[in-house]
Parts: sequence; structure tokens; C-alpha cells
Amino acid sequence: MKYHNLENKLFFSFDKNYSANVKFNKPDKFRELEKLSIIENNLINTGSNLSYSPLSFGKGSTSILLTKFNRIVSFDKQNKEITVEAGMTLSQLLNFTLKYNLWIPQLPGYPFITLGGAIATNAHGKSCAIHGTIRKSIKKILIFHKNNGWLNLSENENKEIYDLTIGGLGLTGTIVNITFNLAEIKNSRFMTRKTKVANNNDCIKFIKKKSIEKNSFIYSWNIADNINDLGKGIIFENIPIQSENKTDKVNIFDNKLGKYLRLNFPIWNKFTVKIANKVFYLINGNLKRQKNIENFTQVIFPFYGKENYFNFFGKKGFFESQLLIPNENLDLFLDEFKYLFKIHYPTITLFSFKNMSGAQKLLRFEDNKICLTIDYTNNKTNRLFMTEIDKICIKYKILPSLIKDSRLQKITFDNCYPNADEFRKKLKLFDKDKIYKSETSLRLGL
Repeated sequence: MKYHNLENKLFFSFDKNYSANVKFNKPDKFRELEKLSIIENNLINTGSNLSYSPLSFGKGSTSILLTKFNRIVSFDKQNKEITVEAGMTLSQLLNFTLKYNLWIPQLPGYPFITLGGAIATNAHGKSCAIHGTIRKSIKKILIFHKNNGWLNLSENENKEIYDLTIGGLGLTGTIVNITFNLAEIKNSRFMTRKTKVANNNDCIKFIKKKSIEKNSFIYSWNIADNINDLGKGIIFENIPIQSENKTDKVNIFDNKLGKYLRLNFPIWNKFTVKIANKVFYLINGNLKRQKNIENFTQVIFPFYGKENYFNFFGKKGFFESQLLIPNENLDLFLDEFKYLFKIHYPTITLFSFKNMSGAQKLLRFEDNKICLTIDYTNNKTNRLFMTEIDKICIKYKILPSLIKDSRLQKITFDNCYPNADEFRKKLKLFDKDKIYKSETSLRLGL
């Protein structure tokens, strides 16, 4: 039997490297979710579909779009707890909680990501060196599974499924409600301090030193358009300005991605990247501009209003790689990266470091390591270069992000994630039919 109220649409991964004609439905109530889940055999959950890798759709799977599940279920100001539905976006949550000077600090960098998606990917933001990943703010989760029904998950109830669900890529069923422990926030403005660095080593030393102080959000922007300046760049420190006033509302009204340029041809190439890097370095490295005041949205959601950066890759899209590198192997990795850079000369549009804290488990992208993010244009040379980097990741026990890199293969995943088979075994015990599937889960053999 098939569910009759399905729509069809061509879905794209955010990096534009994968697309599929998808059947989907937007349930609004529990009984609609139950009916759809029971009738359809292959399912996957979809929020805003902003994942770089196609986590929320795949050929042969019916996508459950949770955009109508965006309500506040309960709010306890005194105990600083809120229960919300999984289709609520980060901006919708913040527009409510900031009125009470409350928030969750582990926020990924775009306001239209849904909370269910953030849980399924164990998302993090700029403050990951201080606050870790979003799992640290979760109190409990309510899911619905086609075969296992409704389940409450927490550290004290169904803990094994709770652990599988956080960072589990939506494979344990549909996340319906999440209860968060909220944290106080007494500021809505930040002083952003900029410091120039000459190379990768200086950059990493500075970030590690400042991360210990735990009083600012720190990340870098580094040049990677030529071998001589590789790593030269600017470190940004977002330092909260303490205030007794109420925090500002996050005034984000609709999805700006739909209003920016849609280009069939790419703007980014070796020449334009070089020009952009020079201009950015000159502006931000100016002594008169080394400190400035930024509002909440500018700091927490850095790509909001700058969506053309992604559109400049054109219809072929781009690749993003995010790597967690052990401190003891960092120099070795960077030496081999530089060696391969000389050979392949890749076109890199973004090269950025930050520090992260946490404990790696199952599929979770977290640990007490340096996080390196790299964006590439989509061409043959870069794909070959990234394949060589995959080998280095295996060699030096580096963790690549599953949600960022849509070309990552099973062999790399299996060799870099020590708990990959453990996740597979536990998921099979919970769901022997593997009902919830996406392109990513099939590619990685999950």
C-alpha cells in the first residue's frame, strides 16, 4: 500500500553535487505522521534540506518534511527548559527564547536550519571550543519509528537509542519533539577583535592559547590560493559585551537563499579567489579596523546575508571538507597537505581553523581537536586532491565530517570512524529492516 497524498519534487544537496526526484509529504499532526510512516516502506526525514551532503533524501525513499512541526510545546522559564517540535528553525526558537535572555549556545551558522536537523547531525557552531556540540543542551527527545512506535529518549530512558539518535543522521526514526536545557545570555552584541597571522602554525598556536581562556568565540580565515602565502590570514575573536538589557530579537523574516543570484556559471576560479582574498585581507587587516562591534545575528549566523558566496560556485556547486585533526598529528598533516598542494594546486575558496571540545562517539563529529574547514570549487583537479587528502585522513586518524562532504566514500568512513561498525550493529538491532535511508546512509553502508 502507498500513501496517496505524496508530492514530487527535484531535491538538491546544498553543495549541488547530488539531486534526485523525491516523493514527499508534509504531515501536520501526529496521526498524519503515523499514517505516512506505517504505509511507506522506505523513509527519511527532511527539515530545511540545508545539509551539504544529502542526508534528508535519496532515491527510493519517501521524505517526511517536518516544516509544519514547528510549534512550541511547553516552556518553563524558572527551570530554563523548552520543548519544541523538530521542524522549528533556529531563528524561530531564538526569537522566542531571547525575549527571556535564554538560548542554546551550540548553534550552527545558518538561521533556517531546523532543530531536528541539528540534533540528527549533532551540530555545532563558532563556540564549539567552549560549548561543544548541541547534545550538551538536550534533555530529552521524542521520536516515532515505523516499527517501534513512539519512544521517549534521554540519558535515563532508552539511552542506547538516545545515543544513536544524536548525530545519527535521522536513521533511528522521526525526531518529533526535543526538550532543551536553556542557558542564560546577557548580551546581544560582541566586540570582534582581529589579529593577523603569518602562517598556519602561528594561527593554530594563537587559537589554542585563546581557547583556554574560554571568554570568546575564535576562528580564522586563511589564504590558500598560493603556496607561499598558505596559512597567512586573520583570526577573529567574538567577545561578548556584557549588558543588563534584554537581548535583541533575531530579526530574520524569510529565507534569503531564494532572493540571491542563481548563476549557471561559476564566478569562483583561481583569479577571482586571489582577488577576493587580497581585498578581504586588506579590509580586515587594516589597523583602524582591528576592533568593531557586531550584533547577535552577524556573529552567530555569519553566512546570513552572504549567500552569494555559495551561489558564486554556479550550478556545478562546490565541495566542503571539515576535518577534526589530532593535535599530535597536526604538523604532519599540514606538511603533507602542503606537499600535495604543490603538486595539484587546488582552487580553495575557504580555509579556516577553530578549536573544538567534546568526546567522539558513534557517528558524532566532535572531539578535543583542531577543526579545519576547506571549501573547493567542483572540478577534476580538486576531486583528485581531495582523494589524496582522504588517504592522509586515514593515515593520521583524522575525522572527516559526514554531513559536509558529499563525495566521502565508505572506505574512508570505515577507516576514520572507529565506531562505525558499532553504530551499524546497534542500528540493526533497533531497526532490522533499515527503514530510514538517505543517499548518505546508503553511500556509507549504514
